[in-house]
Amino acid sequence: MKVLVAKLSAFGDLIHALPALDDLLASPEVDEVHWLIDERYAFVAEAFPPQVVVHRVALKGAHPFRSAWRAIRRLRAVGFDAILDMQGLVKSGVLARAVGSPVYGIDAGFVRESVNAWFTHPVRFHPEERHVVQQYRRVATAPFVEHPARAPEQPIDYKAPHIPVTAAIRDAASDVTASLELDGRPYVVLHVGGGWATKQLPQNTWRALIDALSVRELAPLISWGTKAELQQAQALCADRSAARVLPRRLHMLPLCGLLSQAKAVVGADTGVVHLAAALSTPTVSFWGASASWRSAPLGDGDRQIESNPECGPCFKRQCDHFICMDRIRAEDILGAIDA
Repeated sequence: MKVLVAKLSAFGDLIHALPALDDLLASPEVDEVHWLIDERYAFVAEAFPPQVVVHRVALKGAHPFRSAWRAIRRLRAVGFDAILDMQGLVKSGVLARAVGSPVYGIDAGFVRESVNAWFTHPVRFHPEERHVVQQYRRVATAPFVEHPARAPEQPIDYKAPHIPVTAAIRDAASDVTASLELDGRPYVVLHVGGGWATKQLPQNTWRALIDALSVRELAPLISWGTKAELQQAQALCADRSAARVLPRRLHMLPLCGLLSQAKAVVGADTGVVHLAAALSTPTVSFWGASASWRSAPLGDGDRQIESNPECGPCFKRQCDHFICMDRIRAEDILGAIDA
């Protein structure tokens, strides 16, 4: 059986889909697994097992329709027995259905864009399958069960995403750690990125955490993803000699190497935090507008700090009454790191 996974983005969601990928690769009925990914997030596929065939599509490029049509033609030529739309958007549903059928998709009660159901056979979730890892794993079962649209009798287990840390991964970050004078020094990665404005921790909280880590002789290393976040990181470290800023955006392999050797990684609901957890690095994540029960890393070394606003989780990217992250205190994060 040849299976195509249509999961285009984003960073953290792709990490969440790794257990479903593991399930497919372990199935004796599956001969080939292919993956359709947005060009902007293709770097994440560098962490996929080598037997996965990755296909890119540039939906945000200069010629999105041309890129989509080329991808469709390539994928049609493969001839898939099943297509799994784990994105739940109109664009992913259209692309998947244009490639072939049957196309299995997200439960209609959880899909982000309801029109997606016009192009897929929605897979029913169990009421206890609230975490996206469980939901992606459920979609991955669809080609092998008789009635995927019926409510399952038992929930599928949460399985922590896992990326094996190889020697190549460890060595890939050696030049970065050397340039930052971190070789042999324990460090904690603080990721100031968030994507949404409602995931951003106040600067004063970051400063207090940096100072507290320095007292404990844990070097704070500030990571970032955008130019605006780089400026934020530089401002945090301006008068703190113990703190360091990641000098450049890293490719996937050195980023994995850097995160895998950290004592802990701290951040909001972001791809960097989810990647660190998949590498078995302890993480401390904080939650307000987004829900930990839906997407938090839940491994043995992962800790979540809940803001618990009366109005949340709201899943809003912007807010006129933003109180979530003001409730997250540096001492709470530090306590989680100590634990």
